Amino acid sequence: MPVRFLRHPPRVDLLIAVSGLLGGLLLWFLGLSEGKPLFGLPKWLVLVALVVMSGSELLRRRAPLTALAIGTAAVALDLCTGTLVATVVMYTDLVYAAVLYGSPAVARRLPRACEIGTALVTALALVLLRDPGALLIGFAFSVITVAPAWTGVGIRVHRDRAEAARLAAERTALLAELDRREAVGAERARMARELHDMVAGHLSAIAIHSSAALSIGEPEASREALGVIRENSVQGLAEMRRLIGLLREQTKEADEPAPTPTLDGLDALLERARTAVRDDRFSFVLRDERGPGALPAPVELAAYRIVQESLTNAVKHAAPGEVSVALARDDGALVVRVASALGERPGPRAPGAGAGLTGMRERVALLGGALAAGPAAGEETFWEVRAELPVDEEEIR
Repeated sequence: MPVRFLRHPPRVDLLIAVSGLLGGLLLWFLGLSEGKPLFGLPKWLVLVALVVMSGSELLRRRAPLTALAIGTAAVALDLCTGTLVATVVMYTDLVYAAVLYGSPAVARRLPRACEIGTALVTALALVLLRDPGALLIGFAFSVITVAPAWTGVGIRVHRDRAEAARLAAERTALLAELDRREAVGAERARMARELHDMVAGHLSAIAIHSSAALSIGEPEASREALGVIRENSVQGLAEMRRLIGLLREQTKEADEPAPTPTLDGLDALLERARTAVRDDRFSFVLRDERGPGALPAPVELAAYRIVQESLTNAVKHAAPGEVSVALARDDGALVVRVASALGERPGPRAPGAGAGLTGMRERVALLGGALAAGPAAGEETFWEVRAELPVDEEEIR
């Protein structure tokens, strides 16, 4: 016997079975049986049909087809032995339950089978009885089978639609949660890039000059280093205040830094790098061949940050020599190139987290561009960062 038959039936099924059994027994003792037994069968068999039908009700949800098969045999016995209304009513419930809880194939085919059965019973009654009153037999059969079957279809369709709506709502909620998490992750990544790009250069300069101030015993050189440290500290603090202000969505004062840096500030970036490196053998050169056309704000910000991070890396890692920054327009894209001499230092002049190149790649990927960083082609003594940022003319401010 399958395991599902051994489980306790649902409380509703048990209540239906007990109610039907008690109701049928009450009708029996009151003598309210609807007809006379056929084929000489004893009348007490109607009680057997009642008990079997009540037992079938216990399987209406767990094994609806099995319950319907047993119930069909029980109702046939009931009709041949006197007919109790309680048995017939419970059979209509089994037909309803078979459609509602059965497989989709059963739900599609059983109503049609009931209709065909009703037509055959009606035709057979007319042939045997040769009386228009035989139509009442077909009508009664349809009430017992067709009506509960189509009622089950309606309830099942409504239930399936409700379930589909619930699943759609859950899926929508899940997608909304995934979108929220993705948006939060993207915002965290953006904040990390902004924080790194704005502060890393200042902290690198502070680290380099503080090391120089500690290692050089000359008062004048130490005073100069402390001045650079102070300048970079003030600038870094201003950048932090700007970022915090953006996060808090506060209105900026007119004398605060611009909310979005532009390429017009590259000269200041190069000057800051000259001050930070503290080595006369370094030279910083800007070659701006963009032309007079404007750039979309996202492209200009990405280019500014790429130059800023590349100069920070040059201050920390490059060998003495020229550090060149070149900007040009090429086939609908802004090309940013930063080249510096490769050195053989045992380590960087200032510590770093190694997140700068990752941030540059993320910025370029967001714009659908390309980034390459490594030894320059044909000039392995130089390190080059080259970024191509597509320019959409429709986005130009």
